[in-house]
Amino acid sequence: MSNDAPPINPNFLKHAKLVREKMIQVQKATRQKTVTASAGGGVVTATANGANQLVSITVDKQVINPEEVELLCDLILAAVNEALSLSQAMVSDEISKISSGLGLPELF
Repeated sequence: MSNDAPPINPNFLKHAKLVREKMIQVQKATRQKTVTASAGGGVVTATANGANQLVSITVDKQVINPEEVELLCDLILAAVNEALSLSQAMVSDEISKISSGLGLPELF
């Protein structure tokens, strides 16, 4: 059985290693970064990190009303979803920054 695959270019392997190292750097850096989103005019805020983990939620005490629990839950969900969306966008932006300098196609 013959192998018809072309030989691997050594420059490609160096390039792949550089990309991997840069990606690891971006992952480490974005884990330390956070983004914050709010809902209800700022009465609920959610903060997420670059690992797409929710790291904090704050709720203004003035909006805690036992009669409006459903509204509060909606505000929390809106803030959390926006924070996670911002986190994903932040990571994608960081990846785009490094990939543009490496001549890679757009991945995200």
